Amino acid sequence: MQFTLKRKSEEASSEGVKSHFEAAIIGAGPAGLTAAIYLGRSKIDAVIFEKMVPGGYIVSTDWIENYPGFPDGISGEELGELFEKQSSKFGVRTENVEVTGVNFKARPMIVETMDGSYTASAIIVATGTKSKKLGVPGEEELIGKGISLCATCDAPFFEGEDIVVVGAGNSGIQESLYLSKFARSIRIIEFLDHPTAERILLDRIKEIGKIELLLSHRVTRFIGDDRLTQVEVEKRDFNQKRVLDVKGAFIYVGLVPNTGFLKGSIDMDKEGFIKTNQELKSSKEGVFAAGDVRITPLRQVATAIGDGALAAFKVRQYLEGR
Repeated sequence: MQFTLKRKSEEASSEGVKSHFEAAIIGAGPAGLTAAIYLGRSKIDAVIFEKMVPGGYIVSTDWIENYPGFPDGISGEELGELFEKQSSKFGVRTENVEVTGVNFKARPMIVETMDGSYTASAIIVATGTKSKKLGVPGEEELIGKGISLCATCDAPFFEGEDIVVVGAGNSGIQESLYLSKFARSIRIIEFLDHPTAERILLDRIKEIGKIELLLSHRVTRFIGDDRLTQVEVEKRDFNQKRVLDVKGAFIYVGLVPNTGFLKGSIDMDKEGFIKTNQELKSSKEGVFAAGDVRITPLRQVATAIGDGALAAFKVRQYLEGR
């Protein structure tokens, strides 16, 4: 089997460009780090750009039970650290900097960052997603003041308090289980008339007396001056509103792709997820997308890992074909 020989990073000839790489990976979540492992093992000179902590969205997940190889489960933070440790073992360079844009028309392509520009012959976009907000009155003003998007980060601040969790999907139920270690009571607010989480998670919340499901409800307003004090909810189809006295609210109502820096430069759907074919090729030559950031029917650690491996394989083929 033919492998691309690794070339050392070299100063690009273009003025203002810091370095050139054969491949650039934008995002160091499970998909990006897996791609790095495969590219590193193939002796391809690659770089990862990550503005936050390597590991991606899973780092803020308390416990993961459906990733193979860990029969007793593993914390998201620990799994992210293992991914990062393995990718760095194969010599892939990491730049802890935010990517602000990409010039796909230039050859090699130009990756713009907060710390200067880099060039790359191939690119894997693996920027993942972030939590979707509700867009109701009081939300923006009270985020970080009682409203949180990360139970693992903020749960200890709500020791002995009454809180709400918005969303009864896997994330909402799983994080409610974690929050139950701290909070006095939890009301889970779900717009649908049924929870969508896996049965095993729903069975667990039944065993905890402090968790109540409010189905067919939606949040209409967050109330508080300097801190969240109340949440207004409405029963769907009946226009019946009531106010809950709480000290905390955790929101898990879906995901938004981290593709704002690519807006208008690559084909996406109306929500901003990148369009790819079955080989993970995007609408731009030499550009691939992997993991939660692309249009896919399932967003899990396991599927992101598979995407990362395939994207790296296709990048290797692309580079060898050139």
